[in-house]
Formats: sequence, C-alpha cells, structure tokens
Amino acid sequence: MQLISQQIQQRWPTALPYWQLARLDRPIGSLLLLWPTWWALWIAAGGWPGLHLFAVFSLGVVLTRAAGCAVNDFADRNIDGHVKRTRQRPLATGAATTRGALLLFTGLMLLAFLLVLTTNRLTVLLSLAALALAFCYPFAKRYTHMPQVVLGAAFSMGIPMAFAAVSGEIPPLAWLIFTANLLWTVAYDTFYAMVDRDDDLRIGVKSTAILFGEMDRLMTGCLQAMVIVALLMLGGRAELGALFYCGLAVAAGLFGYQQWLIRERERDRCFQAFLNNNWAGAAVFAGIFLHYLTR
Repeated sequence: MQLISQQIQQRWPTALPYWQLARLDRPIGSLLLLWPTWWALWIAAGGWPGLHLFAVFSLGVVLTRAAGCAVNDFADRNIDGHVKRTRQRPLATGAATTRGALLLFTGLMLLAFLLVLTTNRLTVLLSLAALALAFCYPFAKRYTHMPQVVLGAAFSMGIPMAFAAVSGEIPPLAWLIFTANLLWTVAYDTFYAMVDRDDDLRIGVKSTAILFGEMDRLMTGCLQAMVIVALLMLGGRAELGALFYCGLAVAAGLFGYQQWLIRERERDRCFQAFLNNNWAGAAVFAGIFLHYLTR
C-alpha cells in the first residue's frame, strides 16, 4: 500500500489526499470488515460461494469501508485537527475539500450499490439499511457514548446480506454471526477509542472507552468472552468440525494477548491490540475455510 501511495503521489499528486481520505493506504478496516463477511458467505454457501458473489462482497466491502471513511472525516473535519492521531488527515490539513469528500462518498457508495444490484431484491433492500448505518455512524459519537454499537451494526450488515444473496432468506444462523461480530466490533473499536480517550474527553467526543472508564479492560474482556461463546454456538448449529474449533482457539488466544497489551492503557499498545484483531478474524475464517475444504 505504501508503494501504491508513492506512485499516486508521483503521477497524480492531487488524487493522493482522496486516496488517503478513503484510507486505501490503510487496509486494516477493510480486513476487519472482510473476515466476518467471508465467514457468512462460506457458511451460507456451504463452502466456496462462487466467483460472482465472492467478487461482489469483497469489492463491496472495500468500497463501502472507503466511503464510510470519507463521510467519517467529513463529519469530524472540525475535530480531527485537535486529536493527536488524526491531525494529519486530509480534511484536517486542508489537502482535501469537504465537497470532494462528499463526492467521494457518493461515488463509492454508488459503485457498491451497482454491485449489489447484480444480486437479488432482499440483498438490495438490506444494502439500503447498510448505507444508512454507514452514514449515521460518524455522527453518533456526538449523541451517544456507544457509537461503537452503531459501528458494529454497520460492520455486520454484510452478514445478513451474504445469506440473502446466497439463499434469498436470512436464517437465525445469520443473526447469530451478526451478534458475534457486533460484540467483536465493540470490543476492538473500544481499544481504538482508548487511543484517543484523553483527546476525546477534552473536546467532548463520546465513546465506549469513556463510558467504561476504569472498567474498560473488564468490559472488553467480557465482550470478547461473549464473542467466543457466540462462535461456539455457531460451530454447533452450523455443524462445523474440529478445524473450526482450532481456529477459534487461536482467536481466543489472541484475545488474551490483546488484554495483555492494554494492561497499562498505553496509546501505542492499545492501537496494537486493535490491529491484532485482523489475525483473530483471519483465524476464525481459516477454521471455516478449512472445514469446508476438507469435508
């Protein structure tokens, strides 16, 4: 991604701020969205979902996340300059314009919607709810201490959409995965919010990190434990085998490592714990993938 950014800077320097605005230089958010979407796709299809649906959902996740980042920075354009971690974002520095951010959001969401139109009516209708959540999340932190719950719902919409696209319906199993992913998102985004907690308290931005206060480690640990329980239930109901449980055991171990990282609540360690969730999501997917591959 660094190499691509350098090439864009050399050839199309005016486009670089918008590349950065969409966080295409930082794929962690797309990966955290992709893993649970792929969990759902593989389970809904009983294995490989086919090239069409794989491409639609993989590209759709990248486009939707990029659009969400654009509207997030638009919403935070007067805040990011006061936060250590975000003060160099393109809208905060003036490298990108608010009009450009809104056009980028609109264009990316339109492309994602065109992909969804190649599926079925139920999936299209669900995509409208996903759009609403993606747009509302950046503004939630002004009104509630639980914007991470809104983000969790937005990050989980690909799950019922995947089942709808595969089978034309949303079984209870989809909502179990939805719940597991929502809990997981709240946990790892709390780590992310812990990085900015001092700045957020000063400027009046709300988050679960502020809501939980000194109980942040206990609460994130409880959330992670509930994720493991929900995924254990998923394994039983979806009749997943030993390879899935091996992947889940790796994820549980990574959750324990993340709790160790945040033990002193240091900014860099909290951010490292957030990033480490990529591997937890990958471990669960590896277990699902290998289960269907070896059946």
